[in-house]
Amino acid sequence: MANSKSALKRVRQIKRRTDRNKALRTKVKSLRKRTLDAAQSGNNEEAQNSMKLLASAVDKAWLKGIYHKNKAANIKSKAVKAIKAAASS
Repeated sequence: MANSKSALKRVRQIKRRTDRNKALRTKVKSLRKRTLDAAQSGNNEEAQNSMKLLASAVDKAWLKGIYHKNKAANIKSKAVKAIKAAASS
């Protein structure tokens, strides 16, 4: 447990930031799953729409420091690759 006033404040700040970041991280995970499921089921239009939402959410997460820029690029790249693979087959 924290012993100083500043350490107690840091604990409060970390809890607040963790809760805030968890919401956006969860949103990215659910959008990624929706995009990949739509691509696998062959619903190309829904996959494209959810890909736009996914890219936006990932970019927001990157700007807020939740994801590293390479991680954000990796998430978007894999989603696009899955959509293309599903469309070609």
